[in-house]
Amino acid sequence: MKVYDFELAVIGGGSGGYAAARTAAGAGLQTVVIEGGEEVGGLCILRGCMPTKALLYAAEVKHLAAQSAIWGLRPGKIGFDFARVMQRKNEQIQDFAGFRVQQLNSGRFDFIRARATFLDPHTVQLSTGKKITARYFVLATGSRVAPAPLPQLAKVGYITSDEAVMLKKLPKSLIVLGGGAIACEFAQFFARFGVQTTLIQRSDQLLKEADTDAAAEIEKVFRREGIAVFTGTKLVTAQSRGKLKSITFEQKGKQISVSAEEILFALGRVPNTEALELPRAGVKTRQGRVVTDAGMRTSVPHIFAAGDCAGPHEIVHIAIQQGETAVYNLLHPRAPRSLDYRLLLSVVFTEPQVAMVGLTEKTASDLRVKYIAASYPFNDHGKSLLMEAKDGFVKLLAHPKTGEILGGTCVGPVAGELIHEIVVAMAGRMTVHQLAAIPHYHPTLAEIWTYPAEELADKIKLGSQFKTL
Repeated sequence: MKVYDFELAVIGGGSGGYAAARTAAGAGLQTVVIEGGEEVGGLCILRGCMPTKALLYAAEVKHLAAQSAIWGLRPGKIGFDFARVMQRKNEQIQDFAGFRVQQLNSGRFDFIRARATFLDPHTVQLSTGKKITARYFVLATGSRVAPAPLPQLAKVGYITSDEAVMLKKLPKSLIVLGGGAIACEFAQFFARFGVQTTLIQRSDQLLKEADTDAAAEIEKVFRREGIAVFTGTKLVTAQSRGKLKSITFEQKGKQISVSAEEILFALGRVPNTEALELPRAGVKTRQGRVVTDAGMRTSVPHIFAAGDCAGPHEIVHIAIQQGETAVYNLLHPRAPRSLDYRLLLSVVFTEPQVAMVGLTEKTASDLRVKYIAASYPFNDHGKSLLMEAKDGFVKLLAHPKTGEILGGTCVGPVAGELIHEIVVAMAGRMTVHQLAAIPHYHPTLAEIWTYPAEELADKIKLGSQFKTL
């Protein structure tokens, strides 16, 4: 039997890579984590989930303070210290990243700071000059900002989400290119801190993965808060106009130009796999993304992948599940586990937040899954009225015969928290009848789920073989 330097080499020390290494070390595998980034922690901690949510919460507190006269308060003029906003975010991120560094240096596995390139299926060349061999590999190199679609943008100059979370001062005006979660979150953040903001989305709606009613609700709020929103566009060119930067695009057959002090490019990310030289290992990719089966195994049996470099969903908790699943399957090849995306969960941290689990009406239609749906608005719900949180709604999708919950959408206050009630219900294969029968305290936000559940339960008549609580 050939002797390797390590039983498992994990390339990438972010959430997916750390989960794989932790799982492998716990199972007794001699493991090494190789991290080639300038900083340690992964996208979520350093440039993604944590810093953006820290900034968004600051913007929400500022917005609530400015609106507090609604509740009889006398706030006066609400000012802010942007440097302090960023300082607090930096302090928190340093704590999170520091803890991840401690985890990676805990001694449970080896940790090497270097870039890795495959020489053959079992060997990587490190940027330090050293070579390492391993019986198994888990690729977890994450993603990077996608290249700009307009060649002129490079000359004009722009920032990405990576730079946006590190700004020293606010621009006076901003053009946001994109309409996904990152674009929408940043657009509202900057607008709430007084930046004149324009958002340009290529698709016909914001949040193209969401149902049209959810997207329309967010667009309504954005326009109310002074954000200029353009959807259904085609980017034409970018150019400098004095001290301003300009984007020209087509919409409904007309050319429109908008200018701002800065441009935020937020049109997605791509897998960070180029430097790995995966063809030398025989690993197949598709548009840079590592191709895996449902058990996270690549085209090479001893090489697995997890996280953004593999997809299909760039979400932290899924990256963690993928990393754990990859190691389980290399340890148990005769009884492998598969990733189940039935409970696919996503949250956009705008205000109102947008949260979805399982099927939306759009995905159900695309997959030709039969369903019935019911929704209920927050502007007719006791607790949300007390909070003056009147935007949005909840919606449930159910099987038309059995009543099993197939999906849920929440656009509204703390939607990212509220959606977990439906995650739990779907994990237990619950029906709308069972959900409607569960006691909910009054007045709470969570009880709003009982209204669409009751409406659907009334429409779906169950036979005696189906039981409720």
